[in-house]
Amino acid sequence: MALLWLLSCLALVGFARAALPEDCGVPAIAPVVRGYTRIVNGEPAVPGSWPWQVSLQRYGSFHFCGGSLISENWVVTAAHCGVRKTDKVVVGAYDQNNPSTAQQTLTIEKVPLGRGLCAPPDAVVWPQSVGQVQELAALCYRRRVPMVPFGTGTGLEGGVNAVQGGVCFDLSRMDSIAELSLEDFSVTVEPGVTRKALNSHLRGTGLWFPVDPGADASLCGMAATGASGTNAVRYGTMRPNVLNLRVVLPDGRLLHTAGPGRQARKRAAGYDLTSLFVGSEGTLGFLTQATLRLHPLPEATAATIASFPGVGAAVACTVQVLQAAVPVARIEFLDEVMADACGRYSGMGLPVAATLLLELHGSRNSLAEQQRQTEEIVRLNGGSGLAWAEEPEERGRLWAMRHNAWYAALALRPGCQGYSTDVCVPISRLPDVVVETKQDLQDSGLTGPMVGHVGDGNFHCILVFNTQDPEEAQRIHAFTQRLGRRALAAGGTCTGEHGVGLGKRALLLEELGQEGLDTLRSIKAALDPHNLMNPGKVL
Repeated sequence: MALLWLLSCLALVGFARAALPEDCGVPAIAPVVRGYTRIVNGEPAVPGSWPWQVSLQRYGSFHFCGGSLISENWVVTAAHCGVRKTDKVVVGAYDQNNPSTAQQTLTIEKVPLGRGLCAPPDAVVWPQSVGQVQELAALCYRRRVPMVPFGTGTGLEGGVNAVQGGVCFDLSRMDSIAELSLEDFSVTVEPGVTRKALNSHLRGTGLWFPVDPGADASLCGMAATGASGTNAVRYGTMRPNVLNLRVVLPDGRLLHTAGPGRQARKRAAGYDLTSLFVGSEGTLGFLTQATLRLHPLPEATAATIASFPGVGAAVACTVQVLQAAVPVARIEFLDEVMADACGRYSGMGLPVAATLLLELHGSRNSLAEQQRQTEEIVRLNGGSGLAWAEEPEERGRLWAMRHNAWYAALALRPGCQGYSTDVCVPISRLPDVVVETKQDLQDSGLTGPMVGHVGDGNFHCILVFNTQDPEEAQRIHAFTQRLGRRALAAGGTCTGEHGVGLGKRALLLEELGQEGLDTLRSIKAALDPHNLMNPGKVL
């Protein structure tokens, strides 16, 4: 019943996607005040007014006031908020017109999880500068208060669940594009800048940022989770596309992972701190700025879709396209269940067969030859239905169908919810792993259409389930663990792009081994000795 309630929350909150019964710790002392009680002169505040206060009595009775922290044990009033105190960090008034973080964290408050409650944070703050993040972090560090970073909440492994309460730092108001260098192909952004916002800003420059996880995620959040997406086969994941990070460490100190102001395309100076923080999932510090590598927009683009007699033929086609050095930017795989679902949901009426969506980037002169090569390889592998889309509107419809795969899957069982999990394996093992996984789904009686970034061996199962059936929820949990172990047995990883979060910690031990996990714990202890940064995640 516990897992069932959690899974039903995934669609409601958008970010608590993988906390399982054994994955959520219980606070030693339940908080006296839970939630967001806004007080003005002793009366509840009206929307948009301030101050607001939250009592954190289990941490020594200090308060947030108007977005401030005040170390006193009394109810805050408007008059009191103006009084200078030692432990006070002013971050501005609470704005009820932007309540997404509070509402999402309140939504998951009632998630029953086996051993107790996976609670929301005790409070949410919206810092507006790196200095405020430093002051808030230092204060929480002194009081030993857990800290949870929050970007846009699009993660899929429970990364922003406050399993020990504490303070959620919503960084969305730090949304400046600090520096753009067209000659250096780089840009520096704050955590409130999303992928779409950046590419909109770059319009007309001839450059773009290609990493596309589907959701309009925060770019710093994408760095924190090591995000990937449909363009990874050509442009790489977040890791090679991050040049430098500005990090607020748990105690409030400031770190530039490649040195202040540096944006060299390569470096061999010391340990690679940038790569250490990419994929750290908020467990080592707050990513408050990222310097990113930009890419030239392709002169010409063409996309197509093809159906195949089976998974093996589709994967063989993919390998041969890559071996032919065709400059393919995207190769996406849909199994026959997903192809049918996407075809019906989009109205495009796809054949019920293993399907590839491909997109080529290049010059106008070279694209025709690359299309000819691709067509020949598709035919040699039994593919059919090839038709090229070169106009932006046509390509947009094709990729909208792919990006709506989540909703297409949900439409297979109206009234049900969805849960997505991912693994990544060597491409040579992908056909066997997909076939075994499809048999596992059938044997388990689960609905789980598959979609994947087949060019790098990464695929997802979107599991559609009945929120009123606890037994089905348990079958989903068991299936996801088997899928992770199947990927590991094939020489792959338990997650290609979602991250570890809460749900895959046991699998991380199996993947890295005890020495590997102990090394990660040593790094964590060196940077966060009191385990305050996003506790309960990854390790």
